[in-house]
Amino acid sequence: MPDDGGGVLLSVEDLHVAYGGVQAVRGISLEVRHGEIAALLGANGAGKSSTLLAIVGAVRPRSGRVRFDGQDITGLAPDVLVRRGIALIPEGGRVFARQPVEQNLRLGAYTVAEGAVQRERLEQVYGLFPRLAERRSQIAGTLSGGERQMLAIGRALMSGPRLLLVDEPSLGLSPLLVDTVFEALASLNRAGTAILLVEQNMAQALEVASRAYVMQSGAIALQGAASDIQASDQVRQAYLGL
Repeated sequence: MPDDGGGVLLSVEDLHVAYGGVQAVRGISLEVRHGEIAALLGANGAGKSSTLLAIVGAVRPRSGRVRFDGQDITGLAPDVLVRRGIALIPEGGRVFARQPVEQNLRLGAYTVAEGAVQRERLEQVYGLFPRLAERRSQIAGTLSGGERQMLAIGRALMSGPRLLLVDEPSLGLSPLLVDTVFEALASLNRAGTAILLVEQNMAQALEVASRAYVMQSGAIALQGAASDIQASDQVRQAYLGL
């Protein structure tokens, strides 16, 4: 279990998100501390992805505050937040399908001016995912689902984030590839990257997280240590369907 690292890196306070008249997120508050993995769990449609999109500025919240490293970042544009150290890995391992693997990765470093830093990060990604190194010249659209997920993670890492927001990384993957992706996330966390992990694979998420929040109908229904949630049969049945 990773150490939580102490201080708060990301703070979401009383966040509300609506699409037209539909309230997707209803006043949630959560924190991610330096050096931890926090899991945001819940069924499909609970409001998890909308929360991530509001954090990174892709959706304007109706009200509430988002703070990163003590600074108010509410509603700032996604490219500004990338420069500040936040990277989103969207659901489905989205890639630039017509570009080779290495070009996809280099596009993730568009905020990095120094060529030496880009090359160093590229080698770090290839070290984390040797399969991408083997396929560096392959067109991304021809990769398997698991390889596309690795590429999406690697592209996000090229910006040098301090916080990764990861949306459903296990979606559509075989159990073996799910293990590979989660091992990579745990490795990144051990190296110091904080992670907010959105997952429907709740058992797997609770294995790697130190704390967890459970969403129902746009609100936080439960929060606590991941180990406590994992250990409670009553909680797991009532909120997680496990």
